[in-house]
Amino acid sequence: MSSLKINFKIFQSFWAVGKLYWWESKEKWRAIGLLILLLALVSLESTIAVNQNTQRGEFFSGLANQQPERFWQAVFFYLLASILLAITVATWNYLQDKIRLYSRDWFTKYYLEKYFQNKNFYQIKVFDSEIDNPDQRIAEDIQAFCHRSVHVFTQWMKAIFDVMAFGIVLWSKSKLFVFILVIYSVVGILITTLGFGKILIPIKKEQLKREANFRFSLVRVRENAESIAFYDGDHREYTHLQQIFTPVLSIYNRVITWERNLEIFKNIYSYITWVVPALIVGPMILAGEAEVGVLSETGSAFGRIFYSLTILINMFEYLTSFAAGIERLESFEKVLESAKTVSPKGTSIINSVEDSRLSLQHLTLQTPNSERTLVKDLSVGVEPKKGLLIIGVSGCGKSSILRAIAGLWNSGTGQIYRPPLKEILFLPQRPYMILGSLRDQLLYPRTDLNISEQKIYQVLEQVNLSDLAERFGGLDAIEDWDHVLSMGEQQRVAFARLLLTQPRYAMLDEATSALDVNNEQSLYQHLQNLSTTYISVGHRPTLLPYHHQVLEVIGDETWRVSESVQPKIT
Repeated sequence: MSSLKINFKIFQSFWAVGKLYWWESKEKWRAIGLLILLLALVSLESTIAVNQNTQRGEFFSGLANQQPERFWQAVFFYLLASILLAITVATWNYLQDKIRLYSRDWFTKYYLEKYFQNKNFYQIKVFDSEIDNPDQRIAEDIQAFCHRSVHVFTQWMKAIFDVMAFGIVLWSKSKLFVFILVIYSVVGILITTLGFGKILIPIKKEQLKREANFRFSLVRVRENAESIAFYDGDHREYTHLQQIFTPVLSIYNRVITWERNLEIFKNIYSYITWVVPALIVGPMILAGEAEVGVLSETGSAFGRIFYSLTILINMFEYLTSFAAGIERLESFEKVLESAKTVSPKGTSIINSVEDSRLSLQHLTLQTPNSERTLVKDLSVGVEPKKGLLIIGVSGCGKSSILRAIAGLWNSGTGQIYRPPLKEILFLPQRPYMILGSLRDQLLYPRTDLNISEQKIYQVLEQVNLSDLAERFGGLDAIEDWDHVLSMGEQQRVAFARLLLTQPRYAMLDEATSALDVNNEQSLYQHLQNLSTTYISVGHRPTLLPYHHQVLEVIGDETWRVSESVQPKIT
């Protein structure tokens, strides 16, 4: 993607994201109303600031002309304006924070909803390599967008009001001031955008990506600490993190180098302006054509207008980070909107049909990139309340058939007739342990079910975890279950979910691989007592008695279904 510039493209990107809340959402009228109120406060601040600036000029003129009454009157009104200004600024800052709060709440819920629609979270992880660290985009980029967009909007509106309010003051004192300001500001903006913009914004975008990758690598170490310790892989992980951190330092060095260059330009650019009011008003004061207070008044007005006209320069570093974050959110939004299927363009799509049966008809299944065909022209059905066992060598595509039934993979041809996904419970080899209570853990994903504690304890006994609740302080205990339970215990918890929710259909992908044979046989005996139709992927011969059919995936796109003969399990 070509480098962003501070130009119309950035405003297009901002509007593409911002309009979702401020123009298209159900909360838009509250959002617009708060923005209008914020504008009123910003306008009031400029009005009070002009009055304060006028009183400052009167203050110095009263001193220079030795006019006590004029001096004390200016002091009184200056203090009054200062109090009003303090209240106004504090109120507008509070209002800004409220707008940020409301907008972040809406944007986070919006992106989370999109993220979990159509299993986008899975599609992005497996199939879309361009979207890095979606967790950072939701947790951090949204927060930054909401904070920065309100700040930029307020500062730009303040700049407009300041130019109008203080411009009148400056124009009445010297029209030359205004012409000098406009010309000087335009030159500075062109140098900043053309000289620094095309360099800093892409660098900031790359910095965000590298920082996120480094943080993600650290999280992986934390989540896989035990495995790394068993492998004695600490040196390798340390070396790997050092390798990832080196580019972080490299891009940061480029950022601070260019920010230093920008800071030098900004300082020289702003320092020159300090002397301009004195050069213009000074001769007028010396000639007796203006009072001393005019220098203070015009100098302050000149400074406010100059800052407003050059706000792009003054906020440039801020805007570069803002622009990089906007681009990340816009690209995320586009991917979430477009990720309706998981197959690349030009590939055939397996036709999934909701039906009362579970059947595969002339199914040819390919990997998502269509580089490899796993099975060809597969036809097999599962009779109600019975089981199908899928066997085969590792890597032949056994689990991929379950992915196709779940709709996660759909590259290929043929038909899959299956019930609605809400009627199917999938048990992967590594169970997902949610953040929550033991009760929620056992009922996941149907945590809304009202199942008695007596039934839960009964099922825990069936899966040989009768002491689990007592060990952790009851069913409402909250633990880091992924770490406090062994893999065998986690698989039994997952089987308990099956026995508690009693789905019409179940898909078990080596769901008992970490268990001993006795525990495995016990669990399948309880499964057979249910009215559940199930498909299992497994390797052990001990699974054969619990299934009425066996599908052997041979590995060269061929397959074999056996009703009575038990094929050898590899």
